[in-house]
Amino acid sequence: MLNQEVITEAEVAAIQIPAGNAVILPEGSRIYITQMLGNTITAASDLGLVRITRQEAARAGIIPPEESAECSDENLTLEERVWKALGNIYDPEIPVDIVNLGLVYGVEVIPQQDGGSHVNVQMTLTAPGCGMGPHLMAEAEMNIAALDGVKSVDVEFVWDPPWNQDMMSEEARMELGLI
Repeated sequence: MLNQEVITEAEVAAIQIPAGNAVILPEGSRIYITQMLGNTITAASDLGLVRITRQEAARAGIIPPEESAECSDENLTLEERVWKALGNIYDPEIPVDIVNLGLVYGVEVIPQQDGGSHVNVQMTLTAPGCGMGPHLMAEAEMNIAALDGVKSVDVEFVWDPPWNQDMMSEEARMELGLI
């Protein structure tokens, strides 16, 4: 699938990159898949680059339906599972997840008296005006809220300190050819 042209079998709800506008690709649209990482796909379309959820891509016949790939997280703490969930969110234009990009500044898990936990996440963007920001925030909230033991989630954008390339992990810098 990756780096292949695909014709959609149904309308596809997508998000334009980098503007962040919701768009519908009509049935029969030709798209070229450029990135398939985490829970989303990046594709070139007649409307420019778009981000499509894997669920939407499967529904529209872009990719085959995925089998449930359950991986055991039973030995991880809730905080470790939150970090793992955030590590499954990829920048739509860069093949690196938001954790290794250095966009997640902090995770706080607060146990609640009536059960479950509240999770606070502080993150930033590579650029303050990025139109994809609300979509990355929503994906972070959704991924964390789906974890067992999470009762509520707050994801907050912070701009201090400003993000820079030095915040990327060594793995991310290697992936991008910066070292």
